[in-house]
Parts: sequence; structure tokens; C-alpha cells
Amino acid sequence: MSGCGCAEVVTPGLLDLFDARGRMVAAARPVDGIETVALGEAYRRVLAEDLLATLDMPGVDNSAMDGYALRLAELGPEGLPVALRVPAGAGVLELPEGGCARIFTGAPLPLGADAVVPQERVTLDAEGRMHVEGDVAEGANIRRCGEETRRGALLLPAGARLDAAAIALLASHGVGEVKVLQRLTVALISTGDELIEPGTRRAPGQVYDSNRAMLSALMAQSGCEVLDLGVIADTTLDLHQAFARARDEADLVVCTGGVSVGEEDHVRPVIERLGGIAFHGVGIKPGKPFALGYLGESLHTGTPLIALPGNPVASLVGWQFLGLPFVQVRQGRQAAPLQQFPVAAGFSRRGPKGRRELLRVVLDWSAGAPVAHLAGGQGSHMLSAASQAHGYLVIDANKNVEKGHAYGYCPTAQFLD
Repeated sequence: MSGCGCAEVVTPGLLDLFDARGRMVAAARPVDGIETVALGEAYRRVLAEDLLATLDMPGVDNSAMDGYALRLAELGPEGLPVALRVPAGAGVLELPEGGCARIFTGAPLPLGADAVVPQERVTLDAEGRMHVEGDVAEGANIRRCGEETRRGALLLPAGARLDAAAIALLASHGVGEVKVLQRLTVALISTGDELIEPGTRRAPGQVYDSNRAMLSALMAQSGCEVLDLGVIADTTLDLHQAFARARDEADLVVCTGGVSVGEEDHVRPVIERLGGIAFHGVGIKPGKPFALGYLGESLHTGTPLIALPGNPVASLVGWQFLGLPFVQVRQGRQAAPLQQFPVAAGFSRRGPKGRRELLRVVLDWSAGAPVAHLAGGQGSHMLSAASQAHGYLVIDANKNVEKGHAYGYCPTAQFLD
């Protein structure tokens, strides 16, 4: 078995990952504000009200394909003359007795017709009469009026997030604008005297701040407005001013670093002075220092706060598994269930002590069924493996990884909210 061989300290009182996730979802409350936006600006917004169908859809019986509309009772070996041509957008016509209609996809079905034959199954004789190969069933290739939706039926419920298909559905019913919940404003704070902005000259001991860049992208991906408060110095005054501003200007505060219990971890005392901590410490590796807190009187009346670890991979894991479902509920939608299915490990490894470990892995499909391999170094500071990983292999506490055994696998694609 491979492993870093580092001694691990088992911290008592850590929340189980799934318990912590449940607490995050239960603690979240949707934002209150509502605004009206044009449908073209509504992508990834959350509906504030139920939307009902304004039309029967389809509005009339119509053809599902290019072909010929006919009365089955009139179809015989002598064929049928083509009496009508019905393109899409035409009015509803009446099918003459003893004749058929050349019809195109989406065109209204002529009155009296009871089937449409695909053009691939039709031949025309020298006299232009239509002959059909094979049997035809009554109602074949007809889209019935209202078979998709009826006027007044629920199109989309409040809390639905508008993707491209949902916007197309609304557009098909003539909806031009929608009421949506206001975007969630998230104040983002990085702490650490060692942090500097990417693009600046680095002195010995300094570290480029990757967490803010990563979390800004993740929040934008989730449809949040980001209030970037930058890197805040590790002083009580600077932290107090930053958190007070975040409390007043944002719907949610996300900070990274400084929330542990070391001598140089100054964030937690400031949070407790301005609000409180709902819970701190989750039994996952990486991501143990995760905390949920608030700025104000309480978690539900104040501004909620998510404190992520300073190590970037731990911060990423904390956001994906715990922060994201909180944000989803805060946005007025349902938290997406965690997708997990068994995948065989292609390696052996010493298991974690006292915590679940979320190993960054890639999947090898060359043998037909997926096999998980480590994406690279598993340190909580190692972003290269996280950037390449297809997902996480979830290893229970105090369990070794055995090559060929199956473990729960969580694809990272589910976090692309």
C-alpha cells in the first residue's frame, strides 16, 4: 500500500460529512427579493412563481413528419390522388373525399384525415396516385392538440432554475418576461498575511491567492453576484471591518483561512464577536476546518457565513460538498442530491484515521467498466490533481483502499451547477 506515512491526529467531535450536509441544507433560507426580467436575460435564474401554460400545445392536430395525410378507410390497391398540399403554417383545411394530402412536419392535419404515412413508405405512380407500402395504423404520426400541455396546466414551478430548454418552453408559450428571485450576493474574503494577488511579484514566503480566483469562478457558475473584498490582513481591526461590511452588503459571506484554533487563526474570534458559529469541524479529508456561522443575531435573522479551509483543495471540497447545497437552497431552489455510485479502485492505499477521505481520481474505461486511479498527489494544497480529477472516491474512516474493491464515487460534473 502507498501513502504519505504522515501521522494523523484524530480530532474528536467532528461532524459526519452527510450529517454536516444535512445541517447545511436545513439551515439555509431562500432570499426574499423578487424582480421581473426579460426572458432573454433569465438564463440560470430561479422562478419566483408558478408559470401556467397559456396555450394548448400543440395548438392543433399536426403532422409529426413529412408524408401524406389520408383517411385509412379510403386507402386501397388503386391508391389515392394527391388533392392537397399542406405546408407548415397553413390553415386547417378539409381533406376532400377520396384524396390524400401532401403534408409537411408541423403542418395542421386536414379535417377528416386519421393517419399520416411517412414519405419514405410512399410511391407515386405515373398518374400521380399515392401508394403505401405496408400497414398503417389509425392515428399514426399525428401530434394531437394539447398532447404536451393544456392551457392552464403547470409549465414550471416556483423554484425551477431556468436552463436553455426551460427558456425555450416558455418562449413557445409566448412568455416574454418572468418573475425571478434576486441573485444571491456573496461576499468573498481571503485571510492570510502570506497571500498576494496573482500577477504581482512574489517575495520569499508569500503565496499567490488561488482560493479567491477559484471561488469567484464557482460562485459565478452558480449564478451568484460576487462581492470580492480581497485579501484581508490577519488583524482584529481589519477582519472586523471586512466582516462588518460583508454582513451589511451581502446575502452570504464566504471566507477562507484562519478559522482553525491555532495562535495565528484570528477569524473565528471576530466571527464570534459579530455573530456566532453554528458548527465547526467536519470529518473529511481534506476539509476538516469547515465551519458554518453567522453575522448578526442568529443564523436565520443575520447574514450566514461559510468558513472554508485555507488550503485550496480543502476549500474546493468544502464548497462542493457543503457550501453548494446551502447556496442552492438560499437561491430558492432544491439542493441537488449527491450523486454517488460504486467504482472499483485501481490502486491500494492506507486508509484515513477518524475521517472520510475524498480521493481525487480519474476514471479509466479501457476495460469497459470504469476503474479509478489517483489523479496525482492528494495533499490538500495540491491543485494539480484536483484540476485533472474526474471525481472523488469516498473512503470511509479507518478503512484501507484495496485494489479491485468498489467504493463510492462522486463525479465532479455534478458540481458544475
